[in-house]
Amino acid sequence: MIHITNLGFQYSKKAWVYQELNLHFAPGKIYGLLGKNGAGKSTLIKNITGMLFPTSGTCEVFDAIPRKREVNFLKELFFVPEEYYLPNLTIQELIQSYKDFYPNFDTHQFDSYAKEFKIEKSKKTTELSLGQKKKILIGFALSANTKVLIMDEPTNGLDIPSKITFRNMIKDSFKKDRIVIITSHQVRDLDELIDSIIIMDNGKIKLNLDKNDIARQLKFELSDTERKNDAIVYQEKVSNGFASIAKNETNNLGYIDIELLFNAVLAGKLKLI
Repeated sequence: MIHITNLGFQYSKKAWVYQELNLHFAPGKIYGLLGKNGAGKSTLIKNITGMLFPTSGTCEVFDAIPRKREVNFLKELFFVPEEYYLPNLTIQELIQSYKDFYPNFDTHQFDSYAKEFKIEKSKKTTELSLGQKKKILIGFALSANTKVLIMDEPTNGLDIPSKITFRNMIKDSFKKDRIVIITSHQVRDLDELIDSIIIMDNGKIKLNLDKNDIARQLKFELSDTERKNDAIVYQEKVSNGFASIAKNETNNLGYIDIELLFNAVLAGKLKLI
């Protein structure tokens, strides 16, 4: 469990990034932490990982205090940052040097990822492209099999086929005792992957719901012409017509257009329970 209670953070004496923030992350779910650049996503996950310390309030990760950076905490958490550095080693040397920090690291699992990405383990990291480096880091993160996996903008630098592979890897490696948090401002990259959606804007939580709860309340539709109906709560023009969100007045759970939902929430058009 991750418990964030009345959390506040500010850089030095600058304005608060957020105040009295409350969130709860449970095992067995993949969370999409969404927001525009500067919304506070990266600052939040750095508080969870212990890379930044709360100015006020508390953050607990499986009963550990992240700021203490204790071994039992670190061995069960893996963080893939948006910007990263890989030492000048072969991939094989990289694995041998770092795998023992994670007791549940599965070498065979990593080998299958490297094979899927078509990357030879004899290659040095300096020989890899940005996208290949990102693939290796993601493969290592999944193979570590930690209780908490956090990825900050993981699809940046990946081409379209690699994004599909990434989503499949996350699904295949997911375990019921694991918490996965993925931050992104490219919301379509998380379609069909996440279980729960958290939308931040200007340091505040604007939405925090499971996708099934959203689908019970809302229906997403596409039409050729603009719709005028009391059930419509948000509508916007798209390339092939009009995309709309309406109240779901049935028991059917349909597809969620995460990008449309994101736009509606930021526009202040949705109030969900």
